[in-house]
Amino acid sequence: MRITRLGEGVDGTGKLSIEAIDRCVAVLAEYREVMTRLGVVRARMVATSAARDASNGSAFLAAADQATGVTPELLTGMEEGALSMAGAVADLDSGDGPFLVVDIGGGSTELMTGSGPGHGDLDVSSMQMGCVRVSERYLRSDPPRPEELGAAEAMVKETLEAAIESHPRLLEAHRLVGLAGTVSTLSSLAQGLESYDRDRVHHSFLTADQVSFWYRTLASEDRADRLARAGMVKGREDVIVGGAMILHLVMERFKMHECLVSEADILDGMAAGLLGS
Repeated sequence: MRITRLGEGVDGTGKLSIEAIDRCVAVLAEYREVMTRLGVVRARMVATSAARDASNGSAFLAAADQATGVTPELLTGMEEGALSMAGAVADLDSGDGPFLVVDIGGGSTELMTGSGPGHGDLDVSSMQMGCVRVSERYLRSDPPRPEELGAAEAMVKETLEAAIESHPRLLEAHRLVGLAGTVSTLSSLAQGLESYDRDRVHHSFLTADQVSFWYRTLASEDRADRLARAGMVKGREDVIVGGAMILHLVMERFKMHECLVSEADILDGMAAGLLGS
């Protein structure tokens, strides 16, 4: 996994930057080489929030196609949520559901509820807030000022209320499952992991108190101090506060006392779809 920050600047400009496209396409070209070396014969590539929101998203999709030979699919928020849910809860007991899955991306956050793949009770809300978007729009100081944090929190709370109004079934969930880099990084920080360890992160738990603590702590530090912490991933230190804020406020609003961390996510849902087709 490589952090390329494809959506950098999209919230302000409405476009993918040439630099961001080049970063991402360069990594895709490396992946193509690995796939060729390993004899991969079936592949699936999808694009999500950054490409959906950008006026020049088609230019990136064409460049990605050329670099890999795989035609990318531009997912809707509902399709993205369905794949994330399929990956996140595939190895969980459906009897513990319905689940509330939160997938905190760079430009968007998806909230999904359901009992798991094949149960037919999936409901998805795709919200225009993510760790990069919140950071670029509100958290411009280093560390962010109290008024910046306050404005960002107000926006996140308002967005969550709108999601609940449109998707009231979200409130029926029994267990919270968290996906993506923000949640994994918070688990690594809470455990003090010097290097990433999937076995220790996957299906670990974050309590509401831990998430609140790390949100407030990281928000009080500058980027250099965050990066120096055991468990912090380089390239995430400047957006982790926005992501932690979203998770903290989701847990607060839905009255979830703990979050199950899942390293199985949209990629696993894509793989399962390929295996089953």
